[in-house]
Amino acid sequence: MKDKRTYKNIKEYGEDMSYENDTTLTNEDRGSNDLTLMAELHQKEIWEWKQKESEYIQTKNLLDGSKRIIAEMSSQMNKQVKIIEQLEQEIKRLVAEKKK
Repeated sequence: MKDKRTYKNIKEYGEDMSYENDTTLTNEDRGSNDLTLMAELHQKEIWEWKQKESEYIQTKNLLDGSKRIIAEMSSQMNKQVKIIEQLEQEIKRLVAEKKK
């Protein structure tokens, strides 16, 4: 086997033979075990997971806020029910006094 930089004839000395047997790879040439292809796929997968995590955090924050609002409204409703019961008792007392 000959070295790729040797010349057969004296006239060939002006030709650049350093890239004679080199090939260029395209995306179609890369196999499934190519590290750059695997890195690109992992980067896409990481981006998708980050998007899902962001959506999860947003949903969790919305849920926590809703829980807080429900708890506040529930306590306010309980206070209002107590006030209504007190007013009903006051009305009954006043009606009983008026009938006397």
